[in-house]
Amino acid sequence: MIFLFLQGKNLYILFRLVETFAMPDIRKRPLDKLDISILRTLQKDGRISYVDLADKVGLSSTPCIERVRRLEKEGYIEGYHARLNPELLGYNMLVFVEISLSYQSPDSFKKFSDAVETLPYILECHLVSGDSDYLIKARIRGISEYRALLGDMLLTLPGVKNSKSYIVMEELKESLSLPLD
Repeated sequence: MIFLFLQGKNLYILFRLVETFAMPDIRKRPLDKLDISILRTLQKDGRISYVDLADKVGLSSTPCIERVRRLEKEGYIEGYHARLNPELLGYNMLVFVEISLSYQSPDSFKKFSDAVETLPYILECHLVSGDSDYLIKARIRGISEYRALLGDMLLTLPGVKNSKSYIVMEELKESLSLPLD
């Protein structure tokens, strides 16, 4: 939060304090080619052993482990996950839903955001620009769950005015990999 006081130097000092403590830059140094190579390799295979990772990027094990730990600590690596096959688990329907709120305010965005966090079918929810306020990605088992998701869950969330849905007919590309150069 930024407080503005028009008292010469105090404005600068308060702004600098807020800027320094509210949004710290945790990255200590820029990424080099070895860091990028580690990230690229882990992105493809998060289960690779440190020995194999070190061999792949041209380091010995100890420096490689230290780099991975630094990348984790600095937030470049947020976690390691198993990628599950939704169809084998019965989640055959992928749907995107645009949500428009009846009014836009920080309070209405917060209430909506808090409510969305509790819904298990929702994989992603993004505040977007354009005709709608949010874009939701949900994975469900079929049309009856879709009706429940839309009618019983999404349209009853705080401040929802209307929705527009897109049922995915075919998934052409899905990737969590970032293009690291």
